[in-house]
Amino acid sequence: MSRALPICLAHELAQRPPAERWLVEGLWAEQAVGIVGGQPKCFKSWLALDLAVSVASGTPCLRRYATSRPGPVLLYAAEDALHVVRERLEGICAAAAVSLKRLPLHVITSPVLRLDLEPDRDALATAVERLQPRLLVLDPFVRLHRVDENQAGEVAPLLAYLRELERRFATSVLLVHHAGKGGHARAGQALRGSSEFHAWGDSNLYLRRKGTELTLTVEHRASSAPPSLALELRESGSGISLVVAGNGAPAQAPPRLAARQRVLDALAEAGEPLAVRQLRERSRIRTATLCDLLRQLVEDGEVIKSALGYAPAR
Repeated sequence: MSRALPICLAHELAQRPPAERWLVEGLWAEQAVGIVGGQPKCFKSWLALDLAVSVASGTPCLRRYATSRPGPVLLYAAEDALHVVRERLEGICAAAAVSLKRLPLHVITSPVLRLDLEPDRDALATAVERLQPRLLVLDPFVRLHRVDENQAGEVAPLLAYLRELERRFATSVLLVHHAGKGGHARAGQALRGSSEFHAWGDSNLYLRRKGTELTLTVEHRASSAPPSLALELRESGSGISLVVAGNGAPAQAPPRLAARQRVLDALAEAGEPLAVRQLRERSRIRTATLCDLLRQLVEDGEVIKSALGYAPAR
C-alpha cells in the first residue's frame, strides 16, 4: 500500500513568531543550518566559538549581536588541541564577562568523527538527542569525511544528514568550511568544493582578509542581511577575542536575558537550593516573571527543581 503524503492548505501552515526568528539576531536564524567560511587564517574558528559562547550564555555575539534564545551548545573542534579550544573559549568568555564553567557548552573530545561513516553519524545523532543543543558547531568540514568535496553526489548526502539533524532535533547546525583562492563577486561562491555548500545554508557567514583588514559578510536565505563589517582580533584583559573594529556601541542584552542571568547568578552564589521567595528577594524580579524564567531554565537543563527549591544543574 502506498504511503499518503501529509498535505494542508497554504494558509494553514504554522507561523513563526518574530521573537523566535533569530538564534543570534542578524547573524544566525533560529533552527538554521549554515556555514562559517573563509580562507585559512581568517579566524573562522574564532567566530564559530564566539557564536557558541553567545548562544550558551545569552550574551551578544561579538559584543554586538544579541542572542535572543540561549541554550546548550555542542561543539566539535577537529583541528585544534583541546587545551587550545579551552584557552580560546576562556578568552571569549572573559570578553563577554561570563564564566566558562557556568555555561552549558559541551565539547566532543573524540579524535575522529566522520559523517561518511554510519556508526559515527549514529553516535552524533545520539549525542544531539541527549543534549538537545540549541546550536551544533562542527569545525571544520574537511576533517569530518573522506569524500570528494568537488563531487555534489558525494557531498550532498552529508549535508542532507546535517539538515536531518536540524529538523529532527530542532537545532541549528554551524559548519566551518574553507574557501578557495581567487576573487568572487559573492563570498559564498568562494567556498571550496561543490556549489552544494553555498546552496545548503540558511545563514552563512564569510570572512575575508585583505592585508591586515578582516571583513565579515552575512547571507540569509529568508531575511535581509546586515551590512558587511570589519573585525579584528583584540586582547581584552586575560583573553583574546574577535570584536567589531571601530567605536560602534556594543549590544545590550535584552531585559529578559539580563533577568535570566540574575537568576543564574543568585543560584550560583547561594550554594544551596533556593525557594521562589528567597530567589525573588535575591534577584529582585517580580514573582510572575521569575516563575516563567525558572520554568524555561528547567526546560533548558540549566536549573533543577527539587523539594528543597531550585539549584544550578551544573
